[in-house]
Amino acid sequence: MIRDIKDDVKKVLYSEEQLAKRVKEIAEEISKDYAGKDLLVVGILKGSVLFTSDLIKNITIPCEIDFMAVSSYGNSAQTSGVVRILKDLDSDIENKHVLIVEDIVDTGTTLSYLLEYLKARKAASIEIVALLDKEARRTSNISAKYKGFDVPDEFIVGYGIDYAEKYRNLPFIGALKEEIYNK
Repeated sequence: MIRDIKDDVKKVLYSEEQLAKRVKEIAEEISKDYAGKDLLVVGILKGSVLFTSDLIKNITIPCEIDFMAVSSYGNSAQTSGVVRILKDLDSDIENKHVLIVEDIVDTGTTLSYLLEYLKARKAASIEIVALLDKEARRTSNISAKYKGFDVPDEFIVGYGIDYAEKYRNLPFIGALKEEIYNK
């Protein structure tokens, strides 16, 4: 018998429908705030890829899109505190309004580093949109201008967010069963 990955989820926190509704609301707010501005949407790989895709489909103003891959986790579930740029931007961000799209703001270590890294490139502005906010684990003074939902201090998966590169394909946001990540 084939095991369904949904069986590894302790509980669904946000359904596919809730995600779609909230992403649309955030996109409307972004469209209003950035109307008439040179907007560059920067998705942070790999976790934000589904959120970024759905978000830009709902933004109603012209925008560019680019991606970065940044890591502070290595092969562990815990942040190492050492941030590495794995893929840099292809775009010049000077005088552009940069909107960083992140799946989840956890400790804030990666985003804090990323903000400093990008500020040196003379963007007109740099803001963050995060689908999820896990404020209980924050160690950096970072906050997202736009956020989807608050999440508890549990291991979150789905809608692009992984555990050991798996579970990204779940259509909802869920909390992973402890026995899966405490093996």
